[in-house]
This record gives sequence, C-alpha cells and structure tokens, in this order.
Amino acid sequence: MFEIRPDELSGKSIYFVGIKGTGMSALAELWTLDGAKISGSDVPDHFFTELSLINRKIPFINGFREQNVPPNADLIVYSAAYSPETHPELVHAKELKVPMINYTQALGEYSRHFTSVGVAGVHGKTTTTALLGIMLKELNIPFRLLTGSIVPDFGNSAIFNNGGKFFVAETCEYRRHFLNFHPTKILLTSIEPDHQDYYPNLSSIMSAFQEYVNSLPLGGTLVYCCDDGNVLELVESIRGQRPDISFIPYGLSSKANQFQIVEIQENLGLIEFRLAGYPTVFQLTIPGRHNVVNSCGAFAMMMDLFHESFQRQPEKHEIEQVAHGLKNFRSTHRRSQLLGRKNGVIIMDDYAHHPTAIQKTLQGIRAFYQPKRLIVSFMSHTYSRTQALLEDFAKSFNAADVVLLHKIYASAREKNQTGISAEILFEETKKFHPEVYFFEEPENALSFLSSFLKEGDLFLTMGAGDNWKLGNLLLEATL
Repeated sequence: MFEIRPDELSGKSIYFVGIKGTGMSALAELWTLDGAKISGSDVPDHFFTELSLINRKIPFINGFREQNVPPNADLIVYSAAYSPETHPELVHAKELKVPMINYTQALGEYSRHFTSVGVAGVHGKTTTTALLGIMLKELNIPFRLLTGSIVPDFGNSAIFNNGGKFFVAETCEYRRHFLNFHPTKILLTSIEPDHQDYYPNLSSIMSAFQEYVNSLPLGGTLVYCCDDGNVLELVESIRGQRPDISFIPYGLSSKANQFQIVEIQENLGLIEFRLAGYPTVFQLTIPGRHNVVNSCGAFAMMMDLFHESFQRQPEKHEIEQVAHGLKNFRSTHRRSQLLGRKNGVIIMDDYAHHPTAIQKTLQGIRAFYQPKRLIVSFMSHTYSRTQALLEDFAKSFNAADVVLLHKIYASAREKNQTGISAEILFEETKKFHPEVYFFEEPENALSFLSSFLKEGDLFLTMGAGDNWKLGNLLLEATL
C-alpha cells in the first residue's frame, strides 16, 4: 500500500481519475492545500464540484484517454466506480508502473496520521460532519475536515483546513468503504437497511457497522445516537467486548444524559432547543428536528475534542460562541437547500433518498416554513432500494400535500433484475396519498407546475437523482 503522509505531499504530482466526484474533488482540494500538484480527468458531464476545482486552480480534463495520464505522476487516485483492469487511463498507468490507489484507500491512508474522527450512519452524516466543523472552527481548534457536500460556511468548499492533529471526515458504509478509514473516534448517527445491492438485510449492514466500531483503537471514543434502536443494539453488543471504549450517547432520549435534547420550540424560520447539561439556548435556521439531533451529536463530539485539546471543559462564553456559529449555519449543498423564490413560491432541493430521511425532512420543512401547500418532486435512486423499501417509500410522503414521481434513477453498479418500475412505485404511493402525479422525465412536469403552483406554496425536489434540475427550470421559467 502506498503510504500517504500529509507532511510529504508537498511537490508530489498526483492525478485523480474521476476527479469531479464529491469525495474525490474534496480530497484533491485538501491535498492541494498540503502542497501537492493535483490534476485529473472525468466524464464531460457538468458537476457542481467543478467550481471548487476551478477556485483551487486544479486542472481537469473532460473525457478519459490514456494520453491524459502524466508520465511523471507520483501517484494516481481513482474513483471506486472504475476498475484498474478496464478503465483506459488506469490500464495505461499500470503500463507506466505508476502507483495507484482508490479513493477510499487514499482517504484511509491519509487518516492514519491524525487523531481521526469518522462520522458514519445511514442518515445525517454529511450535515453532522459540517456542523462539527462549524463548532470546531468557532473555537479555533486546529483541524482538517472533509465532508460529502459543498458547505457555504467553508467558502463553498467540501473541505476545511486549519492544520492540527484532528481530521474529521464523512465515512461511507457502502461496500464497507469505511473500513479503509482509521478512526480514533466515531460519531454514529443511525443504522437502517440500505444499499440493498450490497447489504441484502439488516443483519448484513449491522455487521459492517459493528466491524467499523470495533476498528477503534484501545481507548477510542464512540459518540452515538441513543434514539436509534439499531445503534443501541450495536452498542450493547460491543460494550462487553470493548470496555476500553468511551461510549457517549446523545439524542432526545433520557439515556443521553447531559447531551439529552430538551425544550425544543419550532417557530416559523427558527428552531430553539437546549441540552440537559447546559444552560445555553441553541438556535437553528435550517428546518427539521432531525437537524437538532445532528447538532447535538456534533456538539457531543466537539466537547470530547475540546477536552482532548485543552484538558478542560469550555467556559460559558465558548459555548455561546458555538451557539453563534450554529445559528449562522446555512446547511450544505442539496440538504434543505433554498434555491430561490419565484412569484411567492419557495423553491428548495434536498438529497433525501431513503424513506426515513424523506419523512423527517418533509415534516421539518412543513413545520419550519409553514407553506400553504408543500409540493414534492421525488426521483427514487437504484432499483434494489426501490424494490426493497417499496411500501416504506409509498408511505413516506404524508407531510406533503402533492407528490410528483419520476422514473427510477438507475445506478451504473446494478441492473434491474426484479422488474420494479417507477410506475409500480406510483401505483403504490396512490394507496397512501390522495394527490400523486407521474411524469417520467422531470422536465415534463414543468408545464404542469407553471400553472399549478400558487403564491405561498413550497416546491421541493428530493432524491439522489437529477430531478433537482426541475427547480432551476422553474426559477428560469415564467410562472
């Protein structure tokens, strides 16, 4: 395995194959700040990460060709979506005998050299990672951070680099990728069935998370959401095996101790809450009780890192500084993202693509914005997830007044072997919701929405597909 030491990256020529991917572009940015000379390639399609690469002056080529590979490259990092056996650039790199490593391995090797915090969970890890970064930044604790989305508070970047011994990163459970990471501490938000093309049942995904937590070193720390039954089951199974681990619960449950969320008040455009062990009133200007829980998890981990940094508890003014940063937090790209307003209609976008996340996000947006009508456009992602969670998806839109469904957004990693279709999801959803429409292509809904939307409505595109484009089309259209 190629060793990646942060203090030895300066001047190294590193080429990224698939550089526009969210994690890949973030790692490229981070290593650029470490002094590496980064370049890369990707498909010609436009990605939101391109702006970050351009801002960091990281050159990239549209299209894959073997002549793209720099013959003097010290290392090639490639997306896990590509195979070294078949990808033209990787095949050529092999011929040139350039060392190669995939993204999750590269991130893992980098994490070896820090006190690393892995943020994990089926839901909430991107926002929780960003929230933790906001809090550490407010306290000027030296740290580096990599998250799975653009964060406006980090200069519209997915990374933040303030040096130091801590490295905070979002770590993904898909295909056990997070087992490449070397965490000293883990922040665990949730466990549910997902990625059914790889994890056929709950026990299989539980075993992956158990292996990840067990990878903590002697004296490691697990900050975990005690509201989640599967997380609690995992903690109880590990606690006896690993008495050396510090277990720190957080959440709405009384089991959370000083990190129990109390006195939540949801108002128009503002959520206020306290934590049982602290007098400070915290405020959020992003929707959803689930984000209160995410904030609590970030706060619990922040307290642990603060104590490790300064060997003391933060003073009252320092906690208030954290609260100031929390109130000003503007969420992340595609997480309850406000795209704009048009003729009195609020237009938003969100990445939620699992039934639980959909339900919580819709409930939060309805309470926060209190629209006359909440209209949601949803595009399901992957055949296997749609088939396995069909009824859960159909029941997840209760907080919406109107639902628009579209074709299933296919993944290159699987084929439709079950016969599931968007039409089946449409018919199932109609059993549980009074007003559901179907437009196979998202843009086909534009004409309907242009006459259907009224002042006071909130229109939300939701999912891991490309129906987010519909919100932009509406902003450009004449309503």
